[in-house]
Amino acid sequence: MNQTETKEKEIIVTEKSPKKFFVETYGCQMNVSDSEIVIALLQKDGYESAPSAEEADVVLINTCAIRENAEDRVRARIRDFKTQKKHNPELIIGVLGCMAERLKTQLLEEESLVDLVVGPDAYRSLPGLITKIEEGEKAVNVVLSLEETYSNINPVRFSGNKITAFITIMRGCDNMCSFCVVPFTRGRERSRDPESIVEEAKLLFEQGYREITLLGQNVDSYKWFGGGPKKDFGKVLEENRDVKTVSFADLLEMVALVNPLLRVRFSTSNPQDMTDEVLHVIARHHNICKYVHLPMQSGSTRVLGIMNRGYDREKYIQRINAIRTIIPDCGLSTDVIAGFCSETDEEHKETISLMEMVKFDYAYMFPYSERPGTPAAKKYKDDVPEDVKLKRMQEILALQRHHSMVGNKSDIGKVFEVLVEGHSKRSKEHVFGRNTQNKAIIFASDKHKAGDYATVKVTSCTSGTLIGEMVN
Repeated sequence: MNQTETKEKEIIVTEKSPKKFFVETYGCQMNVSDSEIVIALLQKDGYESAPSAEEADVVLINTCAIRENAEDRVRARIRDFKTQKKHNPELIIGVLGCMAERLKTQLLEEESLVDLVVGPDAYRSLPGLITKIEEGEKAVNVVLSLEETYSNINPVRFSGNKITAFITIMRGCDNMCSFCVVPFTRGRERSRDPESIVEEAKLLFEQGYREITLLGQNVDSYKWFGGGPKKDFGKVLEENRDVKTVSFADLLEMVALVNPLLRVRFSTSNPQDMTDEVLHVIARHHNICKYVHLPMQSGSTRVLGIMNRGYDREKYIQRINAIRTIIPDCGLSTDVIAGFCSETDEEHKETISLMEMVKFDYAYMFPYSERPGTPAAKKYKDDVPEDVKLKRMQEILALQRHHSMVGNKSDIGKVFEVLVEGHSKRSKEHVFGRNTQNKAIIFASDKHKAGDYATVKVTSCTSGTLIGEMVN
């Protein structure tokens, strides 16, 4: 064997295959967006994405801590991976996100379920922490940041239809609703610079995406002062009184102007912060979807007060009236909590009556689940019996199903512009998409592909879907 052959053989023997990782995501759209950031960071460091957990060297579970059943699901999944680790002792199991932040070292020390715990603001440290584990140590980083927005990271879109995508415009929350863990798991509110958001929207459009959703715990409180993050706001204003303040209304318009073929959605709004200016921007631009998700949580002013929501029943109704005045054809959805601490039957009826008044197109509805560490857990007794919560929940569900059906029936005969997202699961002869009001529409077509716009007339419906036919 000559010297060249020897060197080639040494290279073949010593060269290691890249480590493979797998990310499993639970919870909200923000978690999906965060997982895309994690994937980008790991790939930049030389890791490869594995098609399944069974083929990975590192398994990362991006978690949600909003409700107890979400945490229970994650714990069960971690135990599945622990079983996998018996056959592959070098497998690294990590927990990311809100549950990691809330439980901190408990998962590492008390339960010994995982090797790695990383909070939402510490994803840049992931490669180094994985190396630390490979050297025989446990690793944890759950430090919350006042500045981190990952604005210079180009997320890797790992799932979905390649037509719709999320852009995170801010992180954290300052609202301190008494039932919510988000301020404790995601930290204080900070906005991302608008230029990076617009550039990401442009890049997504160039890549073929035709709809983006701007994400934040409370998008209406987005604010960027011409030169610095939130901690520098006061200083910036003192030094330059002419500094440009970018509000959420400004940002929404900036993104809408990227291209008229790029649809723009956003989530989530807070009734105390949503301005008429935002509503007028929506009304002014055809490509900003005529849809608002406006959580109400309760129809009782007293309950809203102990929830620390920042608005009362009357203020919520004012916002609904403003939406319907400025955007008459706007789709509406909401969040509802059944059986919050000390809620009476009469107060539950107030929630029902507000639902009757608004008639939402869709709602996310949950019985109250006490979360450790929240103000509600410290200050109020979870005193509504579980059977009462369930009964109230069923009444809310039944009413919403009725409203969804009535609303969909009212759309029969109407014509909508639909952004096609793919083939229907039930039939290859049918495609599906959503209209500007965020309603799903299925229709027969052999010429439309994902990313195309189609004009569709609604001919029938279910409580969850509109069914239609193409219009020339």
